[in-house]
Amino acid sequence: MGVRMNHKKIRRLMHKYGLKCPIRKANPYRRMAKAMRTNVVADNSIRREFKLHGPRKILLTDITYIPLSDGFCYLSVIIDAYTMQVLAYVLSESLEIDFVLETVNILIRDHGISLDSEAYIHSDQGCHYTSVKFRELVNDLGLRQSMSRRGNCWDNAPQESFFGHMKDELRNCISSWKTIDDVSADIDDWMDYYNNDRYQMGLMKLSPNEYYKLITTGEYPDSMLV
Repeated sequence: MGVRMNHKKIRRLMHKYGLKCPIRKANPYRRMAKAMRTNVVADNSIRREFKLHGPRKILLTDITYIPLSDGFCYLSVIIDAYTMQVLAYVLSESLEIDFVLETVNILIRDHGISLDSEAYIHSDQGCHYTSVKFRELVNDLGLRQSMSRRGNCWDNAPQESFFGHMKDELRNCISSWKTIDDVSADIDDWMDYYNNDRYQMGLMKLSPNEYYKLITTGEYPDSMLV
């Protein structure tokens, strides 16, 4: 049998020999996710029909992690699936739900007048989007909610692709990001470039903003007249 001793003696011996027993702290975001998650999951009403319904009818949203020198920050984005325009985005140092709600509020502030009366906001089944606060906000604003099937990234493929292109094109900046302010400056510049100057083959070789203007007004941008 081993030596038996009480916890006080063990504590004295550990102190004497500089021994420590590290205790794994619970992941605060896992606790947060558990607290926010509900059993309410919206149907996958979009069914990958991203381009069939015209502008401002299918809005895609998701969150991505952005590495910093000593941690992460988080980016919430909403895009128009038809025009691929970025309609709203928010950076946050925390995964608390507030920045996701703020993204929706910015969407309504800047583009609410142009949204279709039966517009869908489509997301994955993450805890932010199944939370009571998010569902209540979406409902209060008159939007309808749709969700990808669990573990099926193809159900929100344009949004996933958007994040992939963004990180590829900002690859040279990522290694220099130390604070959220560093990220914010580069993200702001890239979002402006993406909406106004980044031409896409699927948008008639136009930028997202040019494409939206063309299909809503019939006016051809200068780039098509050259």
